[in-house]
Amino acid sequence: MAMEIVISLPLILLSVIIGFGCYFYGRAKGRQQAAQIFGSPAPPYAARTPSPEVIFKPNSSDNV
Repeated sequence: MAMEIVISLPLILLSVIIGFGCYFYGRAKGRQQAAQIFGSPAPPYAARTPSPEVIFKPNSSDNV
């Protein structure tokens, strides 16, 4: 006697949607807890470095 399991397409889609919902909820909850423990994250590297100042060197023709 063979058993046949039938899973409908709406059940598969519902499972995928619930899975994504749990993933995003857990990620947001984890980030919230990490912010409480470690403090706020540092800004990206490019955002905190000031733009380099341009240094002009005199030409060697000025020494003549």
